[in-house]
Amino acid sequence: MFAMRILFSFIGGSGHFLPLVPVARAAAAAGHTVAFGCGPSMRATVAAVGFQVFPLGTGAAVAPARLPLRPLDAAREDEEFRERFVRGAAARRVPQMLALCESWRPDAVVCDEADFGSMLAAERLGLPHATVLVMAAGSFVRAEVIGEALNGLRAAHGLPPDLGLEMLYRHLALSLFPPGFRDPAFPLPASAHAFRATESPAVSARSPGPPLLYLTLGTVFNLESGDLFSRALAGLRDLPVKVVATVGEGIDPAEFGPQPANVRIERYIPQESILPECSLVVSHGGSGGVLGALAHGLPMVLLPMGADQPLNAARCEQVGVGRMLDPIAASPASIGEAASMLLADPRYRQTAEHFRDEIAALPGPGHAVRLLERLAIAKGAMSPTSP
Repeated sequence: MFAMRILFSFIGGSGHFLPLVPVARAAAAAGHTVAFGCGPSMRATVAAVGFQVFPLGTGAAVAPARLPLRPLDAAREDEEFRERFVRGAAARRVPQMLALCESWRPDAVVCDEADFGSMLAAERLGLPHATVLVMAAGSFVRAEVIGEALNGLRAAHGLPPDLGLEMLYRHLALSLFPPGFRDPAFPLPASAHAFRATESPAVSARSPGPPLLYLTLGTVFNLESGDLFSRALAGLRDLPVKVVATVGEGIDPAEFGPQPANVRIERYIPQESILPECSLVVSHGGSGGVLGALAHGLPMVLLPMGADQPLNAARCEQVGVGRMLDPIAASPASIGEAASMLLADPRYRQTAEHFRDEIAALPGPGHAVRLLERLAIAKGAMSPTSP
């Protein structure tokens, strides 16, 4: 037995943090020392989960503003991803992460797959690092989009070119997603290992009565959704179902006015507490929501607004677990019709249950920790005889 110091880091919000949590908890349970580094907006969230957290980035958390819903534009999303996550966040993150590693002295770094600055810092220091995949379809992070900008950053820190983006998954890639869901045009890297978020598979807890539908637009894009919540609620509330909607901390449920008895609107409910009771998920197609639905064998109505959501939603349609609608053109009637169709056609649920079973067959998060331990030994960061 040996103890490691593992530094977890992520860029972005809950969608980048939550996939790291199962590994961090399992590592702490195995006796390793765990800490997180993140930006201002997520420090309180990380601390509330119970982890030591170090500041990466300066300033205080700023409340995000409500924004109008924009038409989907793949080229714009690629450009924004490159400018925000590489030329912006990664460039700032490298020196911050170098300083944190110098003071805290981790044996290994674990980061989400968009935290390029932490990957570069780990490479600079010769530290083994693992990348946790956070994008369901696997087709959003592409060399043609970010390769040139990343290689410019590598050069600025004295690192050689990496035309194939091997830096992202060089040592170890950890994936919570069922391998069969990933876009086959973007296969998993050779270093990838899939695991389950929990030690035990998800269990259904559906009760008799009308089906329960869960409506969510995430924790970031909920504020960029215009009137989409209102249209979705209008399309779902008259169906013979129960509806639970979460609108996020930045939106007051009261703004949607009185609702019928079968509709409940909350700011936040942990999805793991509601999904076991559900029959259908209506969402924006964020990777965390897609994973949660698949883990519980639930079909999905998808209203993607940006980032990797359109790719995830398209993959859901391709494999037969969901129906994608244009979030701007979707009317209450079309949203309600899509939900009714998915509830009535057993093929969607059967396919979703196939992915549920694929996830259930994966090893738990302890497997990811054992892989980290082997990586640290193989890279000389730790000795198997260390105390």
